[in-house]
Amino acid sequence: MHDIRSTTRTLLRTAALPALGALLLTALPAPAAHAASTLANTGFEADGTGTATPSGWSTYSAAGNNNASYTEAGGHSGGYRLSHWSSSAYKVQTYQYLSGLANGTYTLSAWVRSSGGQNAAYLALRDCGGAEQRTDLPPTPNGTWIRLVTSVTVTSGQCTISLNSDAHAGEWANLDDLTFAKGGTGLAIKGGDVSTLAKNEAFGATYRSATGTSGDALAILRASGMNYARLKVWVNPADGYNTKAKVLAMAKRAKAQGMKLLIDFHYSDSWADPGKQTKPAAWAGHDYSRLKQDVYDHTYDVLGALKSQGTTADMVQIGNEINGGMLWPEGSTSNFSQLAGLLTSGANAAKAVSSDTKVALHLAKGGDNGGTRWWFDQAVAQKVPFDVIALSYYGYWHGPLSDLQANLDDVAARYGKPVLVAETAYAHTLANDDGLANNVATADQLVDGYSATPAGQAANLRDVMNVVEAVPGGRGLGVVYWEPAWTAVKGSGWDPTDPNSGNAWENQALFDYGDKALPAMDWFGHR
Repeated sequence: MHDIRSTTRTLLRTAALPALGALLLTALPAPAAHAASTLANTGFEADGTGTATPSGWSTYSAAGNNNASYTEAGGHSGGYRLSHWSSSAYKVQTYQYLSGLANGTYTLSAWVRSSGGQNAAYLALRDCGGAEQRTDLPPTPNGTWIRLVTSVTVTSGQCTISLNSDAHAGEWANLDDLTFAKGGTGLAIKGGDVSTLAKNEAFGATYRSATGTSGDALAILRASGMNYARLKVWVNPADGYNTKAKVLAMAKRAKAQGMKLLIDFHYSDSWADPGKQTKPAAWAGHDYSRLKQDVYDHTYDVLGALKSQGTTADMVQIGNEINGGMLWPEGSTSNFSQLAGLLTSGANAAKAVSSDTKVALHLAKGGDNGGTRWWFDQAVAQKVPFDVIALSYYGYWHGPLSDLQANLDDVAARYGKPVLVAETAYAHTLANDDGLANNVATADQLVDGYSATPAGQAANLRDVMNVVEAVPGGRGLGVVYWEPAWTAVKGSGWDPTDPNSGNAWENQALFDYGDKALPAMDWFGHR
């Protein structure tokens, strides 16, 4: 998290500012006289059920709600867990004070689940010598456990680990299996796919910062903390955008902002995704052998031009959401050996231009562990070279966060590769701002616990980032938000053959319908 997570992280990014402010102004009592240097009773197994203050822990509530914290049966592992719950509104903190710590970066890990809806529910590291660090609990109304992490730099030889709830009647949080150990975590990639930005600008789009100041959308995103720009490449699109020339121009802008580049090859004249992988018109009559050469030449040409102008790609996707392969029918997964040949050709071209460029293989299977395993097992068996496992994850299509976490954790360990959520997004409203119905348009499409509001959008991005950061072994590379600047502008629609098409995505952009930066954008600077 690059040591920039501060106490204000949640305050600036949710709609619960007054309640959170009141909670944070409540001071803990003096720490226990006999503090330890290691976290005790981390699985809450020492006391059985109904213990308001578990062994090794302290409980505090300025509102007199100490009994809202207690142990009960049903842990993530073992027999018991810590629960926060009351039949009336409550505020409670369960904490341990550690002393005698060697200074340095430490990470708290905890398995959690939560009803959602609280004014605040979070893990906190405080009194460690600097600003308090915290991570909010995601809503998990289906009862599944999520592992969260939060890090802090200890400079005073001490630290307080605090589990906090400020909740309405009946709202709950469960916590279990905590660890607090030397070492830091963080997201190396906090990116956005800005492929449509140039077209939007050409048709008159304007952008404003959160304070209302007009500016370059890329500069506004960079100032929020975004450090990677993802740019798709089409071969010969009807609208003349996302071509080699347009990508070169946008790459210059991104690098000038100090951003790194992820180049996303679709190997098509238009959208390539799980439902369509149409060959470019110029390659339509080519056989498999010629297609391998086409992939190599096109990949080498674009990446070589980027390198020549001083904007070498830092990462490249060989294909986009290639669940069923690419360049159908020759590159279908029904003939994986041919798909492997095409992928290897693209990967070899990328490495021939720059051996430092990372090669990612990208599926739209964020919550589908079985499907992800099957696909990458085939790729590994066929010796396809790759550096990164990239997955799309949209909670309304790909299942709960627990499914994403299980998949990321498993494939990172199974293949020994870092993992990247290469696409994610969420709605800030259900209202429409152009003539085309949005992809997420009705309440029944929303993810439980996340409203279609600026605060709901921010919480969803925050929690996806939490899950990626918590991948063991530091293998969670980061998150790329899909099309944060694709606001509704006449002429800049989804269909390159139809200038009058809408975009169906404006309610998931990170700029609102007044072109102003939304709160979710701030999370790029605080993970």
